[in-house]
Amino acid sequence: MPITTAYEAKIERISILDEKGNFDEKLGAPGGKSIIPDADLVRLYEAMVSCRQLDEVAFRLQRSGRMGTYPQNMGQEATSLGAAYVLRQDDWMVTCYRENCGLFWRGVPKEGILLHWMGDERGNAMPKPHNVTPIYVPLGTQMLHAAGLTMAARYKGEDRIACTFFGDGASSEGDFHEACNFAANLKIPVVFVCQNNFWAISTPSKINSAAPTFAQRGLSYGMPCMQCDGNDIFATVYTMQKAVAHARSTGTPCFVEMVTYRLGDHTTADDAKRYRDQDEVDAWKARDPIIRLRNHMVARKLWDDAKEAALKERVERDNAEAVARAEGIVAPVKSDFFDAMYAEIPQDLAVQRDTMQTHSLGQDPSQLPPEAQQRAAELAAEAAAAAHH
Repeated sequence: MPITTAYEAKIERISILDEKGNFDEKLGAPGGKSIIPDADLVRLYEAMVSCRQLDEVAFRLQRSGRMGTYPQNMGQEATSLGAAYVLRQDDWMVTCYRENCGLFWRGVPKEGILLHWMGDERGNAMPKPHNVTPIYVPLGTQMLHAAGLTMAARYKGEDRIACTFFGDGASSEGDFHEACNFAANLKIPVVFVCQNNFWAISTPSKINSAAPTFAQRGLSYGMPCMQCDGNDIFATVYTMQKAVAHARSTGTPCFVEMVTYRLGDHTTADDAKRYRDQDEVDAWKARDPIIRLRNHMVARKLWDDAKEAALKERVERDNAEAVARAEGIVAPVKSDFFDAMYAEIPQDLAVQRDTMQTHSLGQDPSQLPPEAQQRAAELAAEAAAAAHH
C-alpha cells in the first residue's frame, strides 16, 4: 500500500504592531476601520499604565512588610487585557495570577487583588457581575474549572464561553492535558490561552518543551491553534476575536499561544538575575507593550506628553486610594469562618461558632459559659423539634 499523509497542520502567527512601529493595515484596520476604535485604544493604554503603576506600588508594599509575596504583571499586560476586551461580560474569565490588567478591565476592584496578596480571603470574593474566578496559584487547576464552568453553561442552555489563562510551564501539568482532553472530546467551548513568557520560574521554555511552539500542544486534542505577539495589543485582540468567534459558533475549544515576556522576577520571593541574562531582559524591554502602543498613539496624534502627565497623576491617586481601601478594611471576626462557609450553618457548628470551643461540647455542656449554655440548650431544643416534625 502507498504511504499517505495521516495529518498535516499549520499554525499561524499574528503580529500587527511591531516594536519598531510598523503597523499592518490589512490586519489591524481592514477596510480602513481599526479593529480597536481610537477611543478604546486610549482606554486600553490607560489600563496598562495603571496596572504597571500598581505593580510598582505592590512591590513597595511587599518590601515594606505590608503585603506578602506578590507576582508582578509588568510586560504581560496586553495578553489578558486583549482577551478581556473581546470577551462578553457574561463569559467566564478564569485566570491564574498574572492577569491583573484583564481583571481590572472587567471591573474587579484593585483592592480585591491587593487583599488576596495580603492574605485576606475577602480578596477572593470576586464580584458576581464580573464572571471571574478567584486568583489561582496552584499551576493548572484553573483550566479544569474553566471546562467545568463552560459545561455547566451549556447544560443550562447558555451560549457563554470560558477563557482560561496559564503559563508555558503550566502546559506541562497533568491538569492541562486533562482539561484539554475533556473540553475537546465533550465539545466544550473553552479558549485556552497560554502566556509563553519563556520562563517557568527559573526553568526556560526550551527545557520545558522541545517543540517549536506551545500552540501545537492543542493539536493533539483536535483544536485549532494560533500564536500571536502577546506584547502587541492589536494582535491579542485580533487573535482573541478569531478564537472567541470559533468557540462560540462551533461550541468547541481552541488554543492560543501569546508570546510575551515577564520583565520582573517570578515573584517578590524570586531573584531572576540568578538565572536570566540581562541582555535577554533588555531585548524584551524594547518590546514593552506599553511603550509600543504609546509610540503608535503619539505617531497618530492620539497621545502627547500633557496627556501622559495627567494620566500619571490620575493613576497614582487611584492606586493610592485602592491601597488605602485594602489596608483600611474592617478586620474580620472569628465567626466569619463559619458564616462565610455555609449558606445554612449546621446546628453543631453553630454551637462551635457561638462558643468558640470544639472540645466535649456534647459530653459536658456545663463547661460552657452561662450564656453559651443557654444558646446550646436552645439549639438542642430546635434540633429536637425539627427531628420530631
